[in-house]
Amino acid sequence: MADYRNYGARVPAAGSRADATIDPGLRAYMLKVYNLMAMGLAITGVAAYGLFMMATSGAPVEGGAQVRPDLWLTPLGVAVFTSPLRWVLMLAPLALVFFLSFRVHRMSVGAAQATFWAYAALVGLSLSTIFLVFTQESIVQVFFITAATFGALSLWGYTTKRDISGWGSFLFMGLIGVVIAMVVNIFLASSALGFAVSVIGVLVFAGLTAYDTQRIKEMYYEGDDVLAGGRKAVMGALSLYLNFINMFMMLLQLFGNRE
Repeated sequence: MADYRNYGARVPAAGSRADATIDPGLRAYMLKVYNLMAMGLAITGVAAYGLFMMATSGAPVEGGAQVRPDLWLTPLGVAVFTSPLRWVLMLAPLALVFFLSFRVHRMSVGAAQATFWAYAALVGLSLSTIFLVFTQESIVQVFFITAATFGALSLWGYTTKRDISGWGSFLFMGLIGVVIAMVVNIFLASSALGFAVSVIGVLVFAGLTAYDTQRIKEMYYEGDDVLAGGRKAVMGALSLYLNFINMFMMLLQLFGNRE
């Protein structure tokens, strides 16, 4: 993913980055990042639950399929959850996030935000299957656990005076290890390995939340124009959004109640 720590930056004058407690520009910038991220999460949630509602029925339907004693797939559900279309839903978000990362420097702020919204919606569509696997109560509970954990870690990353930039290489290696282990477990289907991946994944994305918050804070430069600042805010929101979604999925694997 593109590194935006120095995106659009010019050499700042000494002391140009004021402390967060006295710099209204930094506060406004971070507020925009969090607002964009929150909107992305809202779009993801609406898309996920909306597709689930359209793809399932509490009674048998013509052309559908039963998935639980009390739940049937509609023809739309059969198409998106059991046909090759499901691979499109899984891979489309990946393609769009790479597109945004590599093209954002050529986009207007509006176009970058719209691409982020589209990405969040596609992620929601791909995550709609969690409602087939986990109870809705546990999904809500894990979401609030994730929100509380994320909020505390992000606040610490924003306020700490400690330089945690050195965490980056270790967290990246941990992330690569988690991805490789997840791919291997697709073939092994080991519950023990799945549990270990989820635990390590939670730790990795917890660290990334604090690390990325501090990095996004350091990306701020008071001399940025509206275009550069807007692009940075979108990419910052994307980083935090990804951390939240992945932490949520790892915690759901650990604490979610299955149907």
